Amino acid sequence: MIFIKRISAAFFAVLLAVAAHAQQASPAGVMLGVDVLESMKFSPLAGKRVGLLTNPAGVNSAGVSTINVLRRAKNVRLVALFGPEHGIYGDEKADTPVLDRVDRRTGLPVFSLYGKYRKPTPEMLAKIDVLVVDLQDLGSRSYTFTSCMLRAMEACFENNKEIMILDRPNPLGGLKVDGPILDLRFKSYVGMFKVPYVHGLTMGELARMSKATAGAMDITSAQQRAGKLTVISMRGWRRSMLWPDTKLRWVPTSPAVPTFAAATGYAMTGLGCQIGGFQHGYGTTYPFRMLTFPGKKPRQIAAELRRYNIRGVSFTPVAAKDSKGKPSDGLYVSVTDWNSLRPTELSFYLMVAACRFNGGNVFARVPNSQESLFNKHTGSAEWWAEISKKGSAANVPYFIDKWEREAKAFQRESAKYYLYK
Repeated sequence: MIFIKRISAAFFAVLLAVAAHAQQASPAGVMLGVDVLESMKFSPLAGKRVGLLTNPAGVNSAGVSTINVLRRAKNVRLVALFGPEHGIYGDEKADTPVLDRVDRRTGLPVFSLYGKYRKPTPEMLAKIDVLVVDLQDLGSRSYTFTSCMLRAMEACFENNKEIMILDRPNPLGGLKVDGPILDLRFKSYVGMFKVPYVHGLTMGELARMSKATAGAMDITSAQQRAGKLTVISMRGWRRSMLWPDTKLRWVPTSPAVPTFAAATGYAMTGLGCQIGGFQHGYGTTYPFRMLTFPGKKPRQIAAELRRYNIRGVSFTPVAAKDSKGKPSDGLYVSVTDWNSLRPTELSFYLMVAACRFNGGNVFARVPNSQESLFNKHTGSAEWWAEISKKGSAANVPYFIDKWEREAKAFQRESAKYYLYK
C-alpha cells in the first residue's frame, strides 16, 4: 500500500488507461483498429470534421458501436454518417437501393452509398475533412463492402479529403487464398480488385494495395499518388487467425450473414448456387451452409458430391426451417480440414452436379444477363466457357489446379502490402 501511495497521479492515470483498454481487447488480445485509435486518444482525428462509413458490425472489441465510440470522444467532431449496402442499420435487403436519411439515434445525416450513388459526391464530402471507414469484410471478393471502401477512397482522393481505415480481421484469416483472379474486364461492384475470390487480405491491406497499384483506381494517377490514406492497424491479430481464434463476438455483417459459419459458407457455396438449381440455405437457420436441390433428397445430394472427393469438407443431412417456418431438409456442409480446404472448389462441383441432376447442360441455355452476372461474381469467363460447353464433363480439377497456382503467385506478390506478418 505504501508503494501505491507513492505512484504519481500521472502514472496512475496511465495504469487506469491501460487496464481500460485491456478490458476492451478480446480475450485473445486482439485490438481492432477502432480500439487502437482510442488508445491513441483519437489524436489522428483531433480538430477535424469526421464522416464515418460503417454499419452495425462496426463495433469495438467490447461490442460498442464505432458511431458511439466517436460521438463520446471529446476531441472528435463527428458530423456525418455514410452507409454501405444494407444500410447504416444493416437491415436493408440485398440489391435494394437505400435512401439518404437522418439517423434517428444521433440526428446526423446519413448518406447512402448504395442508392442513387455508389461513390460519395463532392457535396457529401464538402463538410468533412476525413472519412473514417469501419466495415467488416468477409474475405471474399464479391462481398460489396470492399468495393464501397474503394469507391470512397477514389472520391476522397479526387476531393482532397483524407480517408482513414480502421482495420478489422479477415474472418477467413490471412493465409487462405483461393479461386479465380479477377479479369479486369469483369470489374464491377461485386468485384473491384484484381485478387483471387478468397484474397487473404484485410480491408486496410486491400486499401494499401489499391493505392500503390497503377490503374487499380478509377481516378488519375496524380490523384492516386497524392491521396492521403491512413490505416489504423490492429494489434494482436495474426494471419493464422480465423474469426473464432480472435475470441471476438460475431456481429451480423448483413441479413444473410448472421454467423461466422455463414461467412465461411459464402465463399464455399455462393458461386455454385447462382444458376443451375442448387440453393444454399438462404432464409433458413443455415445460410450458405445448407444445400438443397429440387426433387433430390439430402442423401442423394451427398452421394453425388462425395463422388468428387472434395478436400476438407463433409456432408450431413440436416433439418431446418425457412423464413416462414416451413420445414426445409437439406445437406449441411461442414469444414473438416481448414488447411486442405479450397473454399471455392465446392461451388464448381455443384455446377457439374446440377447438370447431372437436370439430365443435361442447364448452363448452355441461360439468359445473357445471368451469364454476365455470374462472370462478374466469378471474375472470369474461363469457367463459364468450360461448363456451358461441356456440362457434367467440365474439367474442374484443371481449373482448381490452375487457380491454386495463380493464387500462390498472388500471395507472394501481395505480401508487400501486409500489415501483419
